Amino acid sequence: MPDSTQPKPPSYSILHAIVPWVARLYLLLVGKTARITLLPDAESSATEKSGGNYIYAIWHSRLVFLVYSHRFRNVCALVSKSKDGEYLARLLSRFGFDTVRGSTSKGGTAALLNLLDRAQAGQHPVVTPDGPKGPQRTVQSGILLLAQKTGLPVIPVSCGLSRKIVFNSWDKFQLPLPFSKAVVAYGRPIHVGEQDDTAAKSEEIRLELDRITEQADKLAVS
Repeated sequence: MPDSTQPKPPSYSILHAIVPWVARLYLLLVGKTARITLLPDAESSATEKSGGNYIYAIWHSRLVFLVYSHRFRNVCALVSKSKDGEYLARLLSRFGFDTVRGSTSKGGTAALLNLLDRAQAGQHPVVTPDGPKGPQRTVQSGILLLAQKTGLPVIPVSCGLSRKIVFNSWDKFQLPLPFSKAVVAYGRPIHVGEQDDTAAKSEEIRLELDRITEQADKLAVS
């Protein structure tokens, strides 16, 4: 007899097979036709070239183009367990990302432990600190705890686009359009120690992400 106490596996529609495939083709078109400029902060650039791993922090609204710019770079992403998250997880896998399913609202503890394991194996975790449901541009506690437990620096990353669609969603989600000027900006590494004030570190990450986002936006349309 089947064990009725076990949770049923989620059921996915045919769209979960089709949409990520179409999205991959579209994102390849966007990336191949984009004029990409990188703006690495000097300290951040040195950290990336050191051979160690680190934690990427990106705002949820800037996710799409950064999937293309950071493809096949040994990155592990935290993705919601929702059916919408399944679309993203399948798309990410097509660009060489590993994924851990969970969020700050559901499956958070297990997801954090999985991310810790991946970080110890040398992968670069990427977290949208205001995802999956906001508030917009608010750094939640998960990335701070991950940085504390791993000892890895947090590197803020953002992008600006000259051609895009901005949705009327909670985060003002951006869909990049082909033939765009794209500016990918890196902030300075931020370390979060066990004894640090997490509220202060949360604000530090937020300010740095906002700074490079504004910088990228201005340069993309200049």
